[in-house]
Amino acid sequence: MKHVTWPHRSYSSPFSSIPFSNSTYSHFSAAKHPRSSLSPPSMPASTTADLSSLPYDVLIKIASSFDHPNLLSASLVCCSWCEALQPLREAMLLLQWGKRFKHGRGGVRQNAEKALESFLKAAARGSALAMVDAGLMYWGKGERDKSVDLYIKAAELGNHAAQCNLALSYLQAKPPNTEQALKWLYKASIGGNVRSQYQLALCLHRSVGVRSNMKEAAKWYLKAAEGGYVRAMYNISLCYSFGEGLAHSRQQARKWMKRAADRGHRKAQFEHGLALFSEGDMMKAVVYLELASRAGETGAAHIKNLVLNRLSEASRDQAMSLADNWRALPSS
Repeated sequence: MKHVTWPHRSYSSPFSSIPFSNSTYSHFSAAKHPRSSLSPPSMPASTTADLSSLPYDVLIKIASSFDHPNLLSASLVCCSWCEALQPLREAMLLLQWGKRFKHGRGGVRQNAEKALESFLKAAARGSALAMVDAGLMYWGKGERDKSVDLYIKAAELGNHAAQCNLALSYLQAKPPNTEQALKWLYKASIGGNVRSQYQLALCLHRSVGVRSNMKEAAKWYLKAAEGGYVRAMYNISLCYSFGEGLAHSRQQARKWMKRAADRGHRKAQFEHGLALFSEGDMMKAVVYLELASRAGETGAAHIKNLVLNRLSEASRDQAMSLADNWRALPSS
């Protein structure tokens, strides 16, 4: 079944939306581990006793999205925690095997069935990370009900990637369940999930299930952009450029447009190339226009050729060499 582009492409705004292609489910978030690492704490015996009294269900919910180092560190806090977290440690091993089978790494052949089996076993032991991975695989197989069930379980455990994926699932439902989608987008956005922040901004911008609020939309675009989300960088540049939701600022607009361009956003590369051309920086203009053209931005090729005609042969060769050796900066 073909994914629906959301919001509708006929919308005339220059702001971008997440494309839902019919060949991939990569727009959904894979569960990411918390970046901070828990080091085994040194604490008095009375504090350890207090920690050991923490209800198991609360502890499991807190630890369900821990990565391996954090999980091992938490297991060292006290004997009670070590015992309670045993199923999650088992789940972590199964999750690692699932990823090996899924991607054909670690000396094993790629095997989707074994990957899904491993993820489901890990999910049964309480791993929210595994629930997300299994949900992604079910979604890719077209078994959306099973996928959503897993997303719900992981989302209720507080996993922000699952909350994001669940919200996107609700938006793609027929008819869309915008109330539930917005509920989970807010939760994930507050938790720092940049895809959710971007998608929430689009909802606020386009009046999807909520009144249009450009000021609030710009706030979430900016948060997602600061978190490294490329589409948000492009959109926040437009906010600054048109003075929508934020005070007009040419300097901020140019800054964010360049950041998006340097991370591979083809429209940003085109527009940044045009800006450089208008300022007379022909060499850099050609590089960005060439990158945009290679990425499929049809209007860029004509402008690039006009600029090339103004350059010497040596400068043209240098510009093409820069484009050939260009690499996108990392993004979220």
